[in-house]
Amino acid sequence: MSLPQLVDSHCHLDFPDFDDDRAGVIDRALAAGVTRMVTICTRLKNEPKVRAIAEAFDPVYYAAGTHPMSAADEPLATVDELVAMSAHPKFVGIGESGLDYHYTADSADIQKQSLRVHIAAARETKLPLIIHARAADDDMIRILTDEHANGAYPCVMHCFSSGPALARAALDLDFYLSMSGIATFPKSQEVRDIFAAAPLDRILVETDSPYLAPVPNRGKTNEPAYTAHTAARGAEVMGVSLEDFAKATTANFDRLFWKAAA
Repeated sequence: MSLPQLVDSHCHLDFPDFDDDRAGVIDRALAAGVTRMVTICTRLKNEPKVRAIAEAFDPVYYAAGTHPMSAADEPLATVDELVAMSAHPKFVGIGESGLDYHYTADSADIQKQSLRVHIAAARETKLPLIIHARAADDDMIRILTDEHANGAYPCVMHCFSSGPALARAALDLDFYLSMSGIATFPKSQEVRDIFAAAPLDRILVETDSPYLAPVPNRGKTNEPAYTAHTAARGAEVMGVSLEDFAKATTANFDRLFWKAAA
C-alpha cells in the first residue's frame, strides 16, 4: 500500500540541527510520503543559504522574511527587497512575519511595522503571507483585518496555537490554519477543538522542524518526515481518513502555495 502524499508547509532546513545530515533528512521525508517541503528563512541576511538548500534539493521550496522575534535586531525589510527575492522560481511565500509578545513584547512597534511591510509584499506578489502569532491575538486580528480591507492577500497562520477568536478572524478572511506537532500534545485540546471546527479545505500541515516534534517523537529533534505523525492525528481530529486528510491538505497547499503546486 502506498503512503499518502503529504507536504511539510513549514520547516527550517537551514538550521544547524540539520547541517550534518540534510540530505538524509530529506530522504527520510520522502520515505515517509512527504513529497515537498517549504524551508523558511527567518532573517533576510540568511536568504542565500536558504535559497541554496532549495536549489540543491528538488522537493524543497523556500520562503523568506523577518521573524517577529528578530525584528528589533535586523534591518527593516522593504517591499522592494521581498518582491525582488520572489522572482526566484523556488521562492514561494513571504515570511515568516507576525507578532510575538511572549518573549519580545518590548519590540511590538517595530514588529507591527515589519508585519505591514510583509503584508504589502504578499499583496503585490500574490504569494502567501506566512504568519507567526504568539500572545498577540488582539493586535494580530486588528492588523490582518485592517490590511485586508485595503486589498486582499493570501495568508497562512503557521503552527496555529492561538485562541478561537484569531482562528475565526483568519478563516473569515479566507486564510488557512496550519497544524503542527502541537496538535498531538496531550494538553492541546483547545487547539484540536479549533481545528475540528475549521473547514477541511482551509487546513495545512507542517513540522516547524527542528522544533515541536509530534507525539510519538516529542522531545527529539523534529524533521519533515514527522509530518506523517501530525497528519495521522489531524485526520482523527477532523474525523476523516488519513488518505482524505492528506489529499485535502495537499490540495490546499497547492492552492495557496501556487508556485510550488505539484
